[in-house]
Amino acid sequence: MSSRDIPARAWAELILLGLIWGASFLSIRVALDEVPFVTAVAWRVALAAIVLWVLVLVRGLAVPKSPGVWGALLAMGLLNNVIPFSLMAWGQLHIETGLTSILNAGTAVFGVLAAALLLADERLTPARAIGVTLGFLGVATAIGIETLANFDLRSAAQLAVVAGTISYALAGVWARTRLGGLSPQVSAAGMLTGSSLVMIPAALLIDGVVLPTQADTMLAIGYYAIVATAGAYLLYFRVLAMAGSGNLMLCTLLVAPVAILLGAWVRDEVLHPQVYLGFALLALGLVILDGRVLRRLRRAVTSKA
Repeated sequence: MSSRDIPARAWAELILLGLIWGASFLSIRVALDEVPFVTAVAWRVALAAIVLWVLVLVRGLAVPKSPGVWGALLAMGLLNNVIPFSLMAWGQLHIETGLTSILNAGTAVFGVLAAALLLADERLTPARAIGVTLGFLGVATAIGIETLANFDLRSAAQLAVVAGTISYALAGVWARTRLGGLSPQVSAAGMLTGSSLVMIPAALLIDGVVLPTQADTMLAIGYYAIVATAGAYLLYFRVLAMAGSGNLMLCTLLVAPVAILLGAWVRDEVLHPQVYLGFALLALGLVILDGRVLRRLRRAVTSKA
């Protein structure tokens, strides 16, 4: 499906999804001012799981009974929630929200590479190889070679976020191979339940009982758990059905600018110019991975020949 074929409603929901995810980086950072990152992640997955299970019950959707399916959902929760949410939340303690969102955009690049390496029906074509290479260059530029040369806590935080995107990419492969046949709502609810079974004990063991007391913290937790996790999962699958997976890359390109603007507005964050150059390279890589621009250029050259 081309961008011109996307229904107006899908365009609106695509933009809305980008805005929701873009604002999630700021809300997580606000919550981290009061609660430890492990507790912040526990709140996120637990509240989102409750919301989604209510929806599953209201709609009367079939709940899996097989231990094998629940094992696959637990593994999905580890790959798609526990590991990336924790790494990125810790990373945000030491780097800007805007930079976190830019590095997070590398998920699509790592996703293509993981699929090519681990799935027999996915090939790394020359165009995709160029897109992946540009994506890697973008991530490396955003981080900065000098940052890695002078390794410190900030460097570790950036690498933690990148590691989180790799976990997201592996989760995509796992979902394709192990979770076929489940409804999106049940998959999301089951995955978040598995994540909660890991994160709640971890939070109690590491942080103890930590309850937010500030109104802005409670609002931030409510936003990133209910709106940006449970609600965004549901919106994601709606957009996927209407617009196709290729068009969801357009959403990826919107998330980072929203996060950068909110970080600058609310927290006075200032990013180094090399970070913007890195995002430009990463965005170009995503456009090439999407493929539509290259196809249009080929058609234009062919029509002139």
